[in-house]
Amino acid sequence: MTALDHAGPTSKKGNLAMLIALILLSVTVAAVAQLTLKHGMNGVTDQIAPEKFGLNARSLRVLIATPAIYAGLFLFGLSALVWLVVLSRASLSFAYPFAALTYVLILLFDLFILDQRVPPLRWAGVAFIVAGIFLVSRTPHG
Repeated sequence: MTALDHAGPTSKKGNLAMLIALILLSVTVAAVAQLTLKHGMNGVTDQIAPEKFGLNARSLRVLIATPAIYAGLFLFGLSALVWLVVLSRASLSFAYPFAALTYVLILLFDLFILDQRVPPLRWAGVAFIVAGIFLVSRTPHG
């Protein structure tokens, strides 16, 4: 029996809304972290050809000198901290499918921020992701 089983219907809805808000916060911060890391890596590959980037001293020196890499890693850490709160309140099988929203957000960032074209088949895939997350969100989360 979970703590939500002892709560009234209004309290359960409020707890679920808070849980979903925390999940969305974690996922959004993770997506922004990805964008920040990509921005940082674009700067890195301006200095080192992508095919020469690897686990070598020069690549590591350039990475260490790139502030966007630190910012992206910090954001991932922040996302992970929020995710730990989520995991303390919900089962992994309920919470983890929401991580797929990161892909949806990245696609939207590509479209609206980076002005990239998104093929129709990719939109179809996103529709399936969103439908799956909707179905998961309708199940008990304890």
